[in-house]
Amino acid sequence: MAATMVSSAGGLLAMLNESHPSLKLHALSNLNSFVDQFWPEISTSVPIIESLYEDEEFDQHQRQLAALLVSKVFYYLGELNDSLSYALGAGSLFDVSEDSDYVHTLLAKAIDEYASIKSKVAESNDEAANVDPRLEAIVERMLDKCITDGKYQQAMGIAIECRRLDKLEEAITRSDNVHGTLSYCINVSHSFVNRREYRREVLRLLVKVYQKLPSPDYLSICQCLMFLDEPEGVVSILEKLLRSENKDDALLAFQIAFDLVENEHQAFLLNVRDHLPVPKTQPLQTVQPGSNDPPSAQNDSSTAEDVQMNEGTPSSNVNVQDEDPKEVIYAERLNKIKGILSGETSIQLTLQFLYSHNKSDLLILKTIKQSVEMRNSVCHSATIYANAIMHAGTTVDTFLRENLDWLSRATNWAKFSATAGLGVIHRGHLQQGRSLMAPYLPQGGAGGGGSPYSEGGALYALGLIHANHGEGIKQFLRDSLRSTNVEVIQHGACLGLGLAALGTADEDIYDDIKNVLYTDSAVAGEAAGISMGLLMVGTASEKAGEMLTYAHETQHEKIIRGLALGIALTVYGREEEADTLIEQMTRDQDPILRYGGMYALALAYSGTANNKAIRQLLHFAVSDVSDDVRRTAVLALGFVLYSEPEQTPRIVSLLSESYNPHVRYGAALAVGISCAGTGLSEAISLLEPLTSDVVDFVRQGALIAMAMVMVQINEANDSRVGTFRRQLEKIILDKHEDTMSKMGAILASGILDAGGRNVTIRLLSKTKHDKITAVVGLSVFSQFWYWYPLIYFISLAFSPTALIGLNYDLKVPRFEFLSHAKPSLFEYPKPTTVPTTTSAVKLPAAVLSTSAKAKARAKKEAEQKEKEKATAEKTDSSSAGKGKSSNEKDGDSMQVDAPPEKKAEPEPSFEILINPARVVPAQEKFIKFLEDSRYVPVKSAPSGFVLLRDLRPNEPEVLSLTDAPSSTQSPAGGGSTTGQQGSASAMAVDEEPQPPAPFEYTS
Repeated sequence: MAATMVSSAGGLLAMLNESHPSLKLHALSNLNSFVDQFWPEISTSVPIIESLYEDEEFDQHQRQLAALLVSKVFYYLGELNDSLSYALGAGSLFDVSEDSDYVHTLLAKAIDEYASIKSKVAESNDEAANVDPRLEAIVERMLDKCITDGKYQQAMGIAIECRRLDKLEEAITRSDNVHGTLSYCINVSHSFVNRREYRREVLRLLVKVYQKLPSPDYLSICQCLMFLDEPEGVVSILEKLLRSENKDDALLAFQIAFDLVENEHQAFLLNVRDHLPVPKTQPLQTVQPGSNDPPSAQNDSSTAEDVQMNEGTPSSNVNVQDEDPKEVIYAERLNKIKGILSGETSIQLTLQFLYSHNKSDLLILKTIKQSVEMRNSVCHSATIYANAIMHAGTTVDTFLRENLDWLSRATNWAKFSATAGLGVIHRGHLQQGRSLMAPYLPQGGAGGGGSPYSEGGALYALGLIHANHGEGIKQFLRDSLRSTNVEVIQHGACLGLGLAALGTADEDIYDDIKNVLYTDSAVAGEAAGISMGLLMVGTASEKAGEMLTYAHETQHEKIIRGLALGIALTVYGREEEADTLIEQMTRDQDPILRYGGMYALALAYSGTANNKAIRQLLHFAVSDVSDDVRRTAVLALGFVLYSEPEQTPRIVSLLSESYNPHVRYGAALAVGISCAGTGLSEAISLLEPLTSDVVDFVRQGALIAMAMVMVQINEANDSRVGTFRRQLEKIILDKHEDTMSKMGAILASGILDAGGRNVTIRLLSKTKHDKITAVVGLSVFSQFWYWYPLIYFISLAFSPTALIGLNYDLKVPRFEFLSHAKPSLFEYPKPTTVPTTTSAVKLPAAVLSTSAKAKARAKKEAEQKEKEKATAEKTDSSSAGKGKSSNEKDGDSMQVDAPPEKKAEPEPSFEILINPARVVPAQEKFIKFLEDSRYVPVKSAPSGFVLLRDLRPNEPEVLSLTDAPSSTQSPAGGGSTTGQQGSASAMAVDEEPQPPAPFEYTS
């Protein structure tokens, strides 16, 4: 049957009408090989071939051949659905492995079809919906082929899409690099799986696979468990590691704890901490390192409670000296890990870092203060906000101390904000928070003596100091709330409580706040509504129903607005579970509740880049009748998209040119929120025209958003940063500029240099989880449109950009690592210089405008200094507290040997950083650990808290950070330089120079 040259399929088609089966078979098999050329002709006879396929009398093979032929013809006609259904009829003749367009197209079609059927089944929870077994067979053949060919990532993608977790498991376990495959799979499940429920199933499977591995990657397992909200799993892993003989396992446990803390999920962390089993104080009891039975939740105090004596020996309470040495080690490790999980360790270290590396420029604040008119209370307050943000977490309140009489001009609510600002400056100062705020707090007895405004502000400040770690302060705030009827104090106490008890869903606190709400006072009610939301963050509790009902009953707009935001906070991160509530709020006729509905959409789908949510928000942004709702709808896009910042400028670019100023403002803040700290060039380009918009509040929003995008980016990275700083200075100094944009410019100056220039705004942790506190902080911050004191919530989104290496004792040893990039790219901005008059006090700081003269002067100074310093080792003892700088040449305390930029010497291509070091996000990809270093990181992370394995444990260690600032009254006494003059990061806060090295005098 040699195929001769055929010019038409007519003859073969005629044979189909013959009666003899073998003639038909011959015709079918030949047509099948010619179908590529003659499909137009064959398509006229499709009905005949279909009837052959449907004819019961034929044998199986012939019917399948007919089906395959029809399928190919339909494929050429572009009818893919029909083509697929006949291809399924062709059974094994449809060869998955054949490399032709026809097969590829149909396979894609089959997989899509199968995936959509499976998702429908899953969404309707209807098991009965039947999947065509032939379709399933094709998809399975395809998956098996992928796995056998070693294309594991494709197989995993198909398996996830088709909801075939069994195949997913097979693909992972058979892959050559299981750890790599698993981490790929975690990324896929976070970025591509849209339904929360299904994502959780995938993660559960991954945890199962992880645990079967010979050397499980506990860091990733615990991240998955946290996402699944299963503290028990984390507890058993931590206990196993802590009880291990090997010191490295304990280090790993500490590292896990730090990684979990970074996601800021307070309720989960406390759950893990309280479930960790207490050490047994009995002798005669051998403890297997892997004993995996966490006793039911015990209190930390009951030590000798869980005594299960397997040997049947009488359990006698024995004195401490007979304790099992293993248990002693476990107890000591347990203490450390509890400190980490409660967040105290990391807060303490962050505080030390921000204090010792503070590089904020008091001159900028001074300029702002001088240029703001006294009568203008808005700008006066804005300056106080800017100071608080600039020094967030550094405990440096020099500016306030030096300008007390200026500060005292604040009255009423401005006084409230001024007092609350101390909370931002001392954020995380847990030990002394109460004593710092003591002068302002409500004194016992009848109403105390101070003004209610500063008392309310002080309670709010305590909340900010203890944000997300409020165990020590909750009770005090509750008592203050109960014992007062002054609405201003209630306002402060509610906000403080909400912050301190963030996400703990504590019923008693909820009832206290509810009582305040039911007094129906507008001022207190607004704060109560917000703080209910803070308390219930992400619990999706039925409390939201109560709040909604009350919002309908009350007459006060403020209360409705507070509740609207509160309700939105309760559904944080719940994705499709929140849809009914969102539907209810967005359909409400009250615009304030629709406005809450926008926030609910933003927070429920925060960071998911979910298409459905984006579509809904865009719809409201252009169709709602209320400007507030439209503005918020656009702003909300920023929250939904912060996991993919590159997308945001593209999506809101048209909205940023809208005729409605509210929509333009929303677009500016959306970009500010989602691109915060990235310095994305598209984002800056979109915001630039808005900073000179015709409407004042749009300018304000654009300036604030621009500062959020540019935080920690310096001029070497993007020249527009310098331009922007000069623009801010111009707006602030311009007498004729309107108040709104002046306020925006002042706040923007604060945000640009936030936290002593050592923090950035981060909404995602390094493991790509949302940072709850940060997202919540920014969402409440964006309310400042209605209520300025909420500006302070932005401090919750600040995360220090530092690499802090810790040894087994959780101390910070001195060790060096490499930043493989030009130092000038990431150094601190240069200090501003005082124009014309030379001031006695030199200040460290940030580029605002360096005139050419000043630049030349600085260069000369720098060159002279360079000559002097060429031989001596540099000591960098820039005292943050006193505002002097002995080493003014270098804006960067980290640089060890970088010459200033002058033509003569080329700039080095790398720099050595000393632990703890400032590592800005853009710098992370350049961080390398040195080969022959004494310390090796447990996981190679470019920033954050990293635990270090000590390879030479017998040598004495040199520590970098000493104690935290002992008290803020005397910043000078805070740290002692631990005998290492060369250390750039030693806390050299003493005013006096070091004594000279010992020497012998010879005449």
